[in-house]
Amino acid sequence: MGDQFAIDRLERLRSSIDNIDAALVHMLAERFRCTQEVGQLKAKHEMPASDPSREARQIDRLRRLAEDAHLDPEFAEKWFNFVVAEVIQHHTQIADEHKA
Repeated sequence: MGDQFAIDRLERLRSSIDNIDAALVHMLAERFRCTQEVGQLKAKHEMPASDPSREARQIDRLRRLAEDAHLDPEFAEKWFNFVVAEVIQHHTQIADEHKA
C-alpha cells in the first residue's frame, strides 16, 4: 500500500490541487463577469466583438509570463485562445441582442 509518508504527501498535494482548481474556477468566473461588461460597452458603442491587436499583445504578454513561471508558453497561448473564443462568442451574442 506504500509507506505512510508517501500516502500523507499525496493527500496534501491533492488537497492543494483541489484548492487551486477552486481558485481557478472563481478567477475565471470573475474574468467572465468583467468581459461581459466589456461586451455590453462594445455593443452599446457599436464596437467590434473582437480586438485582434489587443489579443496579439495579450498572447505575447502571457507567453512571457508563462516562460517566467516555467510553464509551457504554447499551453498558455492555447488556454488564452480558448478563453478568448468564448469571450468573443459572448460579445457577439450581446451585440446581436442589442441590435434586436
